[in-house]
Amino acid sequence: MADTKEIKVPDIGDFENVDVIEVMVGEGDKVEKETALITLETDKAAMDVPSPYAGTIKSLKVSTDDKVSQGDVIAIVEVAEEADEEEPQEEARDEKKAEKPAEEKEPEPKKEEAEEPKKKEAPAEQKQPSHKAPSPGELPPIDEKAFGQAHASPSVRKFARELGVALGRVDGSGPKNRITHDDVKGFVKRMLQGGGGGGGALPSIPTVDFAKFGEVERKPLSRIKKISGPRVHASWVNLPHVTQHDEADVTDLESVRKALKAEAEAHGAKLTPLAFLIKACVVALKEFPDFNSSLDADGETLIYKKYFHIGFAVDTEGGLVVPVIRDADQKNLIEIAAELGELGEKARSGKLNAKDMQGGCFSISSLGSIGGTYFTPIINAPEVAILGVSRSSVKPVFQNGQFVPRTMLPLSLSYDHRVIDGASAARFTRFLAETLETMKGLIF
Repeated sequence: MADTKEIKVPDIGDFENVDVIEVMVGEGDKVEKETALITLETDKAAMDVPSPYAGTIKSLKVSTDDKVSQGDVIAIVEVAEEADEEEPQEEARDEKKAEKPAEEKEPEPKKEEAEEPKKKEAPAEQKQPSHKAPSPGELPPIDEKAFGQAHASPSVRKFARELGVALGRVDGSGPKNRITHDDVKGFVKRMLQGGGGGGGALPSIPTVDFAKFGEVERKPLSRIKKISGPRVHASWVNLPHVTQHDEADVTDLESVRKALKAEAEAHGAKLTPLAFLIKACVVALKEFPDFNSSLDADGETLIYKKYFHIGFAVDTEGGLVVPVIRDADQKNLIEIAAELGELGEKARSGKLNAKDMQGGCFSISSLGSIGGTYFTPIINAPEVAILGVSRSSVKPVFQNGQFVPRTMLPLSLSYDHRVIDGASAARFTRFLAETLETMKGLIF
């Protein structure tokens, strides 16, 4: 025969209206005695509420985000009478265990004592496994302090212990970044697939069926985006990006550019501000050679380049590509303008070859023809910096005791903080702005 019993919230002290943060069973589930049913969280701690009976959950009376107090019904469980009869046997077994003579419990400690000399003789590399980075498919070692500080319920902590998961390295997806059972499972899956390295795996983005909200259309990414996407992502994840902003007064530069347009057209070139920017960047790179370097694979050596190949982003139908002006220091403005036109046309017609996009030292992403003020361009690794340029605008600038209209060009320099510090970046952008303003070294 079977009987039904109510499972109620037990004595939880003086707390009332406590949050239900997790429900771990569903209707129809079979549970054993002491199986965790729900997890409650007060402002001080999280606690699991176990089942006092073994049986089948007939109905649940609470759900996640509900609030409960002592005595509230959690669930109705169908309990077999045999389960009640087994309880004294369990207690008897527990009493027998407690009555075991002390000498019968000693073999385990003795075993540890016997093994202790062997541990002392172990090689050094075996003594400190926590310092070794886990290889793909291997779970990282548990940091007990971080494990204890992780925001998770007791049942999740127990689950993580059983799987050997370093809970301090798991990103929580629950309320207030609480770690759930699914977060632990996802972490293990990423580790086994080799996607986490030392536990730095990125949290996964939830999969959403957008069609259930309305009409959708699916289109494959362009070939360029499929190729560039992973590279851009790798650069963003691996390089500590910082962006320095500044403005350059290009009023005089614009006047000179317009004056030189006819000469450039006579040579079959269109003289755009980008040609001036490339020349100015070469001057700045010579003044600040750290920006014309790359960090070696050993992470401890800088490789300084004695050449000046400048990449520039081109917007095409398939996505952004970055052809390179080689030896820009050896070319004048009109030569650079002509090459910009040639490479830009090749990019838009899909005729760039691999050599056209290789060997860049520094890149420029100019959005001036589109608009915007400032942005954070992503560094084109293994370069250590990239210049973002937005649309110029006429602004009132205070000069000689009065405000005058000046054409100001927004500059955004993203740099690899492992190689370049903030002070150097600020000096670089200021020097670059002054070079554009004075045009020193740009026109020859």
